Amino acid sequence: MIVSIKIFSISTIIPRSVCINCNIIYLLLPEIIRMWYIYHINFERNRNIIMINVATVFSGIGAIECALKRMNIPHKIIFACDNGERELNISYEEISRQLQNRNNEYDIQTFINKIYDQTGKRNYVQESYQANYNIDPNKFFQDIRFVDGTNYRNKIDLFVGGSPCQSFSISGKRAGLDDARGTLFYDFARLVKEIQPKVFIYENVPGMLNHDKGNTFKHISEIFDDLNYNWRFQILNSKDYGIPQNRKRLFIVGFRNDLDLDIFQFPTPIKLNCTVKHFLEDNVDHKYFHGEKGFKWITKDESLKKRVSINSDICRTQAANQQFNWCGEMVFKPIELEPWAYEDDRVYVGKFNNIEGVARKLTPRECLRLMGYDDNFKIVVPDKQIYRQAGNSIVVNVLEHILQSIIATNVFKGDL
Repeated sequence: MIVSIKIFSISTIIPRSVCINCNIIYLLLPEIIRMWYIYHINFERNRNIIMINVATVFSGIGAIECALKRMNIPHKIIFACDNGERELNISYEEISRQLQNRNNEYDIQTFINKIYDQTGKRNYVQESYQANYNIDPNKFFQDIRFVDGTNYRNKIDLFVGGSPCQSFSISGKRAGLDDARGTLFYDFARLVKEIQPKVFIYENVPGMLNHDKGNTFKHISEIFDDLNYNWRFQILNSKDYGIPQNRKRLFIVGFRNDLDLDIFQFPTPIKLNCTVKHFLEDNVDHKYFHGEKGFKWITKDESLKKRVSINSDICRTQAANQQFNWCGEMVFKPIELEPWAYEDDRVYVGKFNNIEGVARKLTPRECLRLMGYDDNFKIVVPDKQIYRQAGNSIVVNVLEHILQSIIATNVFKGDL
Protein backbone atom coordinates (compact mmCIF):
# COMPACT_ATOMS: atom_id res chain seq x y z
CA MET A 1 0.00 0.00 0.00
CA ILE A 2 1.23 3.44 -0.78
CA VAL A 3 1.78 6.96 0.53
CA SER A 4 2.23 9.67 -2.03
CA ILE A 5 4.74 12.29 -1.03
CA LYS A 6 5.12 15.11 -3.42
CA ILE A 7 8.33 16.96 -3.07
CA PHE A 8 7.80 20.74 -3.25
CA SER A 9 4.08 20.23 -3.22
CA ILE A 10 3.45 17.95 -0.32
CA SER A 11 0.35 17.09 1.69
CA THR A 12 0.39 14.44 4.37
CA ILE A 13 -2.22 12.75 6.49
CA ILE A 14 -0.36 11.25 9.42
CA PRO A 15 -1.82 8.37 11.44
CA ARG A 16 -2.03 9.18 15.13
CA SER A 17 0.21 6.21 15.83
CA VAL A 18 2.88 7.80 13.65
CA CYS A 19 2.46 11.21 15.29
CA ILE A 20 3.93 9.65 18.41
CA ASN A 21 7.06 8.75 16.49
CA CYS A 22 10.26 7.13 17.64
CA ASN A 23 13.54 8.90 17.41
CA ILE A 24 14.45 9.18 13.72
CA ILE A 25 18.03 8.12 14.42
CA TYR A 26 16.75 4.81 15.77
CA LEU A 27 14.36 4.35 12.89
CA LEU A 28 17.09 5.03 10.36
CA LEU A 29 19.57 2.75 12.09
CA PRO A 30 19.99 0.40 9.08
CA GLU A 31 20.86 3.35 6.84
CA ILE A 32 23.22 4.80 9.48
CA ILE A 33 25.00 1.45 9.76
CA ARG A 34 25.29 1.26 5.97
CA MET A 35 26.80 4.75 5.77
CA TRP A 36 29.21 3.93 8.63
CA TYR A 37 30.32 0.82 6.76
CA ILE A 38 30.77 2.73 3.51
CA TYR A 39 32.76 5.41 5.31
CA HIS A 40 35.21 2.90 6.76
CA ILE A 41 35.70 0.73 3.68
CA ASN A 42 36.36 3.88 1.67
CA PHE A 43 38.65 5.51 4.24
CA GLU A 44 41.91 4.18 2.83
CA ARG A 45 40.75 4.89 -0.70
CA ASN A 46 39.58 8.41 0.10
CA ARG A 47 42.66 9.51 1.99
CA ASN A 48 44.76 8.77 -1.09
CA ILE A 49 42.59 11.07 -3.18
CA ILE A 50 44.10 14.42 -4.00
CA MET A 51 41.97 17.47 -3.31
CA ILE A 52 39.03 17.32 -5.74
CA ASN A 53 38.27 20.67 -7.34
CA VAL A 54 34.53 20.71 -7.96
CA ALA A 55 32.34 23.18 -9.84
CA THR A 56 28.58 23.10 -10.33
CA VAL A 57 25.98 24.86 -12.43
CA PHE A 58 22.25 24.87 -11.77
CA SER A 59 23.72 24.27 -8.33
CA GLY A 60 20.54 24.42 -6.28
CA ILE A 61 21.14 23.66 -2.63
CA GLY A 62 24.29 21.67 -3.33
CA ALA A 63 23.46 17.97 -3.58
CA ILE A 64 26.90 16.94 -4.85
CA GLU A 65 28.57 19.21 -2.29
CA CYS A 66 26.53 17.55 0.46
CA ALA A 67 27.48 14.11 -0.83
CA LEU A 68 31.20 14.95 -0.91
CA LYS A 69 31.06 16.41 2.59
CA ARG A 70 29.18 13.44 4.03
CA MET A 71 31.58 10.98 2.40
CA ASN A 72 34.50 12.87 3.91
CA ILE A 73 36.11 13.29 0.49
CA PRO A 74 38.62 16.17 0.38
CA HIS A 75 37.32 18.79 -2.02
CA LYS A 76 37.27 22.48 -2.81
CA ILE A 77 34.36 24.32 -4.40
CA ILE A 78 35.82 26.38 -7.24
CA PHE A 79 32.54 27.94 -8.33
CA ALA A 80 28.78 27.45 -8.26
CA CYS A 81 26.06 29.00 -10.40
CA ASP A 82 22.30 29.43 -9.98
CA ASN A 83 20.03 32.39 -10.70
CA GLY A 84 17.40 31.35 -8.18
CA GLU A 85 14.74 31.11 -10.92
CA ARG A 86 14.73 34.87 -11.37
CA GLU A 87 13.79 36.06 -14.85
CA LEU A 88 15.39 39.09 -16.51
CA ASN A 89 13.61 41.74 -18.54
CA ILE A 90 16.70 42.36 -20.65
CA SER A 91 17.74 40.17 -23.56
CA TYR A 92 20.87 38.06 -23.80
CA GLU A 93 21.93 40.09 -26.83
CA GLU A 94 21.62 43.39 -24.96
CA ILE A 95 23.58 42.08 -21.99
CA SER A 96 26.30 40.78 -24.32
CA ARG A 97 26.51 44.17 -26.00
CA GLN A 98 26.96 45.93 -22.68
CA LEU A 99 29.66 43.44 -21.69
CA GLN A 100 31.83 44.12 -24.74
CA ASN A 101 34.21 46.44 -22.89
CA ARG A 102 34.48 44.26 -19.80
CA ASN A 103 37.25 41.72 -20.12
CA ASN A 104 37.93 40.23 -16.69
CA GLU A 105 35.70 37.85 -14.77
CA TYR A 106 35.20 40.12 -11.77
CA ASP A 107 33.90 43.02 -13.86
CA ILE A 108 31.63 40.75 -15.88
CA GLN A 109 30.12 39.04 -12.85
CA THR A 110 29.71 42.35 -10.99
CA PHE A 111 27.71 43.64 -13.95
CA ILE A 112 25.59 40.47 -14.10
CA ASN A 113 24.93 40.68 -10.36
CA LYS A 114 23.76 44.26 -10.78
CA ILE A 115 21.30 43.27 -13.51
CA TYR A 116 19.81 40.52 -11.35
CA ASP A 117 19.63 42.88 -8.37
CA GLN A 118 17.49 45.18 -10.50
CA THR A 119 14.78 42.50 -10.60
CA GLY A 120 14.12 43.31 -6.96
CA LYS A 121 14.02 39.60 -6.15
CA ARG A 122 16.26 37.74 -3.73
CA ASN A 123 18.26 34.72 -4.81
CA TYR A 124 16.97 32.34 -2.15
CA VAL A 125 18.94 29.47 -3.65
CA GLN A 126 22.19 31.37 -3.17
CA GLU A 127 21.23 32.15 0.42
CA SER A 128 20.68 28.46 1.19
CA TYR A 129 23.85 27.42 -0.62
CA GLN A 130 26.16 29.91 1.04
CA ALA A 131 24.74 29.12 4.48
CA ASN A 132 25.76 25.48 4.09
CA TYR A 133 28.96 25.37 2.03
CA ASN A 134 32.35 27.01 2.06
CA ILE A 135 32.60 29.09 -1.12
CA ASP A 136 34.11 32.43 -2.05
CA PRO A 137 31.07 34.76 -2.40
CA ASN A 138 32.58 36.12 -5.62
CA LYS A 139 32.56 32.60 -7.06
CA PHE A 140 28.81 32.11 -6.81
CA PHE A 141 27.68 33.15 -10.28
CA GLN A 142 24.14 34.10 -11.26
CA ASP A 143 23.90 33.17 -14.94
CA ILE A 144 25.49 30.19 -16.69
CA ARG A 145 25.33 32.00 -20.03
CA PHE A 146 27.95 34.48 -18.88
CA VAL A 147 30.38 32.08 -17.20
CA ASP A 148 33.63 31.79 -19.17
CA GLY A 149 34.89 28.25 -18.71
CA THR A 150 38.29 29.04 -20.25
CA ASN A 151 39.19 30.72 -16.95
CA TYR A 152 39.03 27.27 -15.35
CA ARG A 153 40.46 25.07 -18.09
CA ASN A 154 42.10 21.98 -16.58
CA LYS A 155 41.49 23.38 -13.09
CA ILE A 156 38.30 21.40 -12.38
CA ASP A 157 38.23 17.69 -11.55
CA LEU A 158 34.48 17.21 -11.19
CA PHE A 159 31.85 19.28 -13.00
CA VAL A 160 28.17 18.70 -12.14
CA GLY A 161 24.90 20.15 -13.37
CA GLY A 162 21.39 19.45 -14.54
CA SER A 163 19.71 22.03 -16.75
CA PRO A 164 16.04 22.85 -16.02
CA CYS A 165 13.96 19.75 -16.63
CA GLN A 166 10.51 21.26 -17.24
CA SER A 167 10.93 21.28 -21.01
CA PHE A 168 11.60 17.52 -21.05
CA SER A 169 9.37 16.37 -18.19
CA ILE A 170 6.20 14.38 -18.75
CA SER A 171 4.53 16.83 -16.36
CA GLY A 172 5.72 19.88 -18.32
CA LYS A 173 5.27 21.18 -21.85
CA ARG A 174 7.91 18.86 -23.34
CA ALA A 175 9.18 21.58 -25.64
CA GLY A 176 12.70 20.22 -25.30
CA LEU A 177 15.58 22.18 -26.75
CA ASP A 178 13.12 24.61 -28.34
CA ASP A 179 12.25 25.81 -24.85
CA ALA A 180 14.47 28.62 -23.53
CA ARG A 181 15.16 26.47 -20.47
CA GLY A 182 16.04 23.49 -22.62
CA THR A 183 18.64 25.49 -24.53
CA LEU A 184 20.59 25.94 -21.30
CA PHE A 185 21.82 22.41 -21.96
CA TYR A 186 24.07 23.92 -24.63
CA ASP A 187 25.71 26.10 -21.99
CA PHE A 188 26.41 23.06 -19.85
CA ALA A 189 28.04 21.35 -22.84
CA ARG A 190 29.95 24.54 -23.70
CA LEU A 191 31.41 24.70 -20.20
CA VAL A 192 32.44 21.04 -20.33
CA LYS A 193 34.30 21.81 -23.56
CA GLU A 194 35.91 24.96 -22.17
CA ILE A 195 36.79 23.60 -18.71
CA GLN A 196 37.78 20.05 -19.71
CA PRO A 197 37.10 18.52 -16.28
CA LYS A 198 38.28 15.00 -15.56
CA VAL A 199 34.69 13.89 -14.94
CA PHE A 200 31.28 15.43 -15.49
CA ILE A 201 27.86 14.41 -14.18
CA TYR A 202 24.74 15.62 -15.96
CA GLU A 203 21.26 14.99 -14.54
CA ASN A 204 17.80 15.40 -16.02
CA VAL A 205 14.39 13.73 -16.20
CA PRO A 206 13.94 10.40 -18.04
CA GLY A 207 11.61 12.18 -20.48
CA MET A 208 14.69 13.57 -22.20
CA LEU A 209 15.34 10.11 -23.68
CA ASN A 210 12.11 9.83 -25.66
CA HIS A 211 11.34 13.48 -26.29
CA ASP A 212 10.54 14.17 -29.96
CA LYS A 213 10.63 10.42 -30.69
CA GLY A 214 14.20 10.19 -29.45
CA ASN A 215 15.58 12.92 -31.71
CA THR A 216 16.37 15.24 -28.82
CA PHE A 217 18.55 12.71 -27.04
CA LYS A 218 20.18 11.71 -30.33
CA HIS A 219 21.17 15.35 -30.77
CA ILE A 220 22.39 15.57 -27.17
CA SER A 221 24.41 12.37 -27.67
CA GLU A 222 26.13 13.86 -30.71
CA ILE A 223 27.06 16.92 -28.68
CA PHE A 224 28.53 14.82 -25.87
CA ASP A 225 30.45 12.73 -28.43
CA ASP A 226 32.00 15.90 -29.85
CA LEU A 227 33.32 16.83 -26.40
CA ASN A 228 35.83 13.95 -26.56
CA TYR A 229 34.52 12.24 -23.45
CA ASN A 230 33.86 8.58 -22.77
CA TRP A 231 30.32 8.82 -21.42
CA ARG A 232 27.41 6.59 -20.54
CA PHE A 233 23.93 7.06 -19.15
CA GLN A 234 21.42 5.27 -16.96
CA ILE A 235 18.11 5.97 -15.24
CA LEU A 236 18.44 5.64 -11.46
CA ASN A 237 15.61 5.60 -8.92
CA SER A 238 16.17 7.05 -5.46
CA LYS A 239 14.23 4.18 -3.86
CA ASP A 240 17.07 1.90 -4.98
CA TYR A 241 19.65 3.91 -3.05
CA GLY A 242 18.29 4.37 0.45
CA ILE A 243 15.54 6.98 0.01
CA PRO A 244 11.86 5.88 0.00
CA GLN A 245 10.86 8.06 -2.91
CA ASN A 246 9.92 6.84 -6.37
CA ARG A 247 12.03 9.46 -8.12
CA LYS A 248 13.60 8.40 -11.41
CA ARG A 249 16.30 10.57 -12.96
CA LEU A 250 18.57 10.27 -15.97
CA PHE A 251 22.27 10.48 -15.12
CA ILE A 252 25.05 10.92 -17.66
CA VAL A 253 28.62 10.43 -16.45
CA GLY A 254 31.56 11.32 -18.69
CA PHE A 255 35.31 10.76 -18.34
CA ARG A 256 37.78 12.79 -20.39
CA ASN A 257 39.18 10.59 -23.16
CA ASP A 258 42.85 11.20 -22.39
CA LEU A 259 42.40 9.51 -19.00
CA ASP A 260 41.79 6.22 -20.82
CA LEU A 261 39.18 5.14 -18.30
CA ASP A 262 36.47 2.81 -19.53
CA ILE A 263 35.86 0.91 -16.31
CA PHE A 264 33.14 3.06 -14.76
CA GLN A 265 29.93 1.23 -13.94
CA PHE A 266 26.77 2.75 -12.52
CA PRO A 267 26.06 1.67 -8.93
CA THR A 268 24.13 -1.49 -8.19
CA PRO A 269 20.75 -0.97 -6.48
CA ILE A 270 20.54 -1.79 -2.78
CA LYS A 271 17.64 -3.06 -0.68
CA LEU A 272 15.52 -0.31 0.84
CA ASN A 273 15.54 -0.65 4.63
CA CYS A 274 13.41 2.34 5.58
CA THR A 275 9.96 3.76 4.84
CA VAL A 276 8.47 7.22 4.58
CA LYS A 277 7.34 7.25 8.20
CA HIS A 278 10.97 7.01 9.30
CA PHE A 279 11.55 10.47 7.84
CA LEU A 280 8.74 12.21 9.71
CA GLU A 281 9.33 14.56 12.62
CA ASP A 282 7.93 13.84 16.07
CA ASN A 283 6.73 17.27 17.14
CA VAL A 284 5.26 19.31 14.31
CA ASP A 285 4.04 22.89 14.53
CA HIS A 286 0.28 23.26 14.12
CA LYS A 287 0.80 25.58 11.12
CA TYR A 288 1.59 22.52 8.97
CA PHE A 289 -1.81 20.93 9.60
CA HIS A 290 -4.52 21.40 6.97
CA GLY A 291 -7.78 23.14 7.65
CA GLU A 292 -11.19 21.84 6.64
CA LYS A 293 -10.95 23.14 3.06
CA GLY A 294 -7.62 21.48 2.40
CA PHE A 295 -8.75 18.25 4.00
CA LYS A 296 -11.84 18.07 1.82
CA TRP A 297 -9.81 18.60 -1.36
CA ILE A 298 -7.10 16.08 -0.62
CA THR A 299 -9.59 13.39 0.35
CA LYS A 300 -11.73 13.65 -2.78
CA ASP A 301 -11.73 10.42 -4.76
CA GLU A 302 -10.37 12.10 -7.88
CA SER A 303 -7.55 13.72 -5.90
CA LEU A 304 -6.61 10.44 -4.28
CA LYS A 305 -6.66 8.53 -7.55
CA LYS A 306 -4.52 11.09 -9.37
CA ARG A 307 -2.01 12.14 -6.76
CA VAL A 308 -2.16 9.87 -3.75
CA SER A 309 -1.55 6.25 -2.93
CA ILE A 310 -2.64 5.00 0.45
CA ASN A 311 -0.38 3.78 3.25
CA SER A 312 2.70 3.73 1.07
CA ASP A 313 6.20 2.91 2.21
CA ILE A 314 7.58 4.77 -0.81
CA CYS A 315 6.54 8.24 -1.87
CA ARG A 316 5.76 9.61 -5.30
CA THR A 317 7.45 12.54 -6.97
CA GLN A 318 5.53 15.77 -7.38
CA ALA A 319 4.16 16.81 -10.76
CA ALA A 320 5.31 20.24 -11.88
CA ASN A 321 1.80 21.45 -12.61
CA GLN A 322 0.24 20.09 -9.42
CA GLN A 323 -2.81 22.05 -8.33
CA PHE A 324 -2.28 23.73 -4.97
CA ASN A 325 1.29 24.27 -3.89
CA TRP A 326 1.32 21.62 -1.19
CA CYS A 327 4.53 19.85 -0.36
CA GLY A 328 3.65 16.42 0.67
CA GLU A 329 1.19 13.66 0.45
CA MET A 330 -1.24 11.49 2.22
CA VAL A 331 -0.39 9.09 4.98
CA PHE A 332 -3.58 7.61 6.38
CA LYS A 333 -5.58 4.47 6.89
CA PRO A 334 -8.50 3.73 4.53
CA ILE A 335 -11.58 1.85 5.57
CA GLU A 336 -12.25 -1.34 3.58
CA LEU A 337 -16.02 -1.46 3.11
CA GLU A 338 -17.87 -4.75 3.00
CA PRO A 339 -20.09 -5.32 -0.09
CA TRP A 340 -23.19 -4.62 1.97
CA ALA A 341 -21.80 -1.49 3.58
CA TYR A 342 -22.88 1.97 2.54
CA GLU A 343 -20.71 5.06 2.20
CA ASP A 344 -21.14 7.47 5.08
CA ASP A 345 -21.12 11.02 3.76
CA ARG A 346 -20.70 12.68 7.13
CA VAL A 347 -16.98 13.04 6.44
CA TYR A 348 -17.28 13.12 2.66
CA VAL A 349 -18.71 10.84 0.03
CA GLY A 350 -16.10 8.46 -1.28
CA LYS A 351 -14.09 5.30 -0.81
CA PHE A 352 -11.71 6.68 1.80
CA ASN A 353 -14.12 7.98 4.41
CA ASN A 354 -13.80 7.54 8.17
CA ILE A 355 -10.10 8.38 7.98
CA GLU A 356 -8.06 7.68 11.07
CA GLY A 357 -5.48 10.38 11.49
CA VAL A 358 -4.78 14.04 10.94
CA ALA A 359 -3.98 15.87 7.72
CA ARG A 360 -0.90 18.01 7.40
CA LYS A 361 1.85 19.10 5.05
CA LEU A 362 5.30 17.65 5.19
CA THR A 363 7.57 20.06 7.00
CA PRO A 364 10.56 21.63 5.22
CA ARG A 365 12.87 19.40 7.25
CA GLU A 366 10.97 16.28 6.19
CA CYS A 367 11.23 17.34 2.55
CA LEU A 368 14.98 17.74 2.90
CA ARG A 369 15.27 14.35 4.59
CA LEU A 370 13.42 12.76 1.67
CA MET A 371 16.02 14.26 -0.67
CA GLY A 372 18.87 12.82 1.41
CA TYR A 373 19.91 15.93 3.35
CA ASP A 374 20.96 15.51 6.97
CA ASP A 375 19.35 17.53 9.73
CA ASN A 376 22.50 19.66 9.99
CA PHE A 377 21.51 21.33 6.72
CA LYS A 378 20.70 24.90 7.72
CA ILE A 379 17.29 26.25 6.70
CA VAL A 380 17.67 30.01 6.26
CA VAL A 381 14.86 30.82 3.81
CA PRO A 382 11.03 30.82 4.07
CA ASP A 383 9.17 27.51 3.94
CA LYS A 384 7.82 28.18 0.46
CA GLN A 385 11.37 28.52 -0.86
CA ILE A 386 12.82 25.48 0.86
CA TYR A 387 9.95 23.35 -0.42
CA ARG A 388 10.81 24.42 -3.95
CA GLN A 389 14.54 24.04 -3.41
CA ALA A 390 14.11 20.51 -2.07
CA GLY A 391 11.91 19.57 -5.01
CA ASN A 392 14.45 20.86 -7.52
CA SER A 393 17.39 19.07 -5.91
CA ILE A 394 19.12 15.86 -6.89
CA VAL A 395 18.77 13.12 -4.27
CA VAL A 396 22.00 13.16 -2.27
CA ASN A 397 22.10 9.40 -1.66
CA VAL A 398 22.03 8.67 -5.38
CA LEU A 399 25.00 10.98 -5.94
CA GLU A 400 26.89 9.28 -3.10
CA HIS A 401 26.60 5.94 -4.86
CA ILE A 402 27.61 7.47 -8.20
CA LEU A 403 30.63 9.07 -6.52
CA GLN A 404 31.65 5.72 -5.04
CA SER A 405 31.62 4.22 -8.53
CA ILE A 406 33.62 7.13 -9.93
CA ILE A 407 36.18 6.94 -7.11
CA ALA A 408 36.56 3.20 -7.75
CA THR A 409 38.10 4.06 -11.15
CA ASN A 410 40.96 5.90 -9.35
CA VAL A 411 40.39 8.94 -11.57
CA PHE A 412 41.00 11.26 -8.63
CA LYS A 413 44.19 9.60 -7.44
CA GLY A 414 47.29 11.75 -7.48
CA ASP A 415 49.10 9.47 -9.94
CA LEU A 416 46.65 10.20 -12.78
